[in-house]
Amino acid sequence: MDDGADAGEVMWLHGEVKDTEGRPVANAIVDIWHANTLGNYSFFDPGQSEYNLRRRIRTGADGRYSVRSIMPSGYGCPPDGPTQKLLDRLGRHGNRPAHIHFFVSAPGHKHLTSQINLNGDKYLWDDFAFATRDGLIADPVKVTDREIIAQRNLEGEHTEVCFDFTLCKALSADEEQRGIRLRAKE
Repeated sequence: MDDGADAGEVMWLHGEVKDTEGRPVANAIVDIWHANTLGNYSFFDPGQSEYNLRRRIRTGADGRYSVRSIMPSGYGCPPDGPTQKLLDRLGRHGNRPAHIHFFVSAPGHKHLTSQINLNGDKYLWDDFAFATRDGLIADPVKVTDREIIAQRNLEGEHTEVCFDFTLCKALSADEEQRGIRLRAKE
């Protein structure tokens, strides 16, 4: 997912997409995006290549997805922006914990828009956007096992982040689609 320009810590992100009966959902589409180590997103940061730290992955027959990236960083509101000015007046900070965004979709299932926060971030339970939820926290794990590193075709130690998703059955074709709103770039 990363273009190699950021010397961030390597992350192996993986998981499974299941239905409400616990069966794997083959060929689900998992859209993933996150900030770089400076807390910036491609498309908004001219210093990053187009689509850096953004991928669309199709699950296998086993419902699994996996991708190599770098560990994201949390970030704050622009210090001179109107949101931070309002938060300053309220005596609040404008920081977000490290997190990863997802769209997960598959035919016959409701489209899911979500994000996971990474355990260990100092703003995990103090997110100014109040987006932390118990069931949406992943535990990053340091991987040093040479066999696992070789299986993943990585060069050395890395951090593993695992998160599974459950898709509900769609009752209409509209439920299979993302909500319609303006997007950054499509």
